[in-house]
Amino acid sequence: MTEQNTRLGIYLMALTMLIFALQDAISQHLARHYNVYMIVMIRYWFFAAFVIAFAARQAGGLRKVAATKRPFLQIFRAALIACEICVMITSFVHLGLIESHAVFAAYPLLVAALSGPVLGEKVGWRRWSAIGVGFIGVLVILQPGMTVFSPFAIIPLIAALMFALYGLLNRYAARFDGTATSFFWTGVVGAILLTPIGLWHWEAMTPTDWGWMLALCITGATAHWLLIRCYELTEASALQPFAYLQLVFATILGLLIFGEVLRLNVAIGAGIVISAGMFTLIRARRREKAA
Repeated sequence: MTEQNTRLGIYLMALTMLIFALQDAISQHLARHYNVYMIVMIRYWFFAAFVIAFAARQAGGLRKVAATKRPFLQIFRAALIACEICVMITSFVHLGLIESHAVFAAYPLLVAALSGPVLGEKVGWRRWSAIGVGFIGVLVILQPGMTVFSPFAIIPLIAALMFALYGLLNRYAARFDGTATSFFWTGVVGAILLTPIGLWHWEAMTPTDWGWMLALCITGATAHWLLIRCYELTEASALQPFAYLQLVFATILGLLIFGEVLRLNVAIGAGIVISAGMFTLIRARRREKAA
């Protein structure tokens, strides 16, 4: 990779995280008025159309891209991320963007913790220490015992766990299938899974909110396309630290648009979580270089 490509990949990653944050803000707006399953279903219809069109343009066409050596693995990981999206949007409604993303920022620590049992990777004492410190940060954010603990506070942590497992399954699936194949199955399986559930919870939307729904679909497809371009231009280990920008952008949107408040414990806890996460990413990058 050239230095120019790395720089461009990082710029695109920052833009991608901004678009993902905008997508989350639109999701929060819609989910306050309509059923979450219906919103995610419509989003997945657009996403499925996007991945099918993307697959059709690849070498060998749709048939080659759809071919997988591990269909059950692909179905499970695609269903997992569809469920995770529903859980995370539910968290936005109950906790807001800021606190949801502050807790969700723990997912790289969960990836490190689960990489041993899922992928058979060795997790040394330094990374276990960082994982422990990171979860102290999560406790600072949630403040159990300081006030009446809201059961909603566990929702983004469940989403983070699901997303971490999804990320590890992506790495496992990459041993058998290409990125385009996994991308195809993610969109198509999610649409198939959510369609009957979303239709059961169908609600009439106003013309204005249909406009927001269209914006949600466009931002989702754009962000996923940009993310693919990022990983084509730059190594994943160089890009991953910039994924934390989504928390920064979501915080700004929560403050400016939804009138949320950045509590001191959330800011401190998020700082601890991000610092621990950055340490695990740096350690992982050094291990990759050594290997």
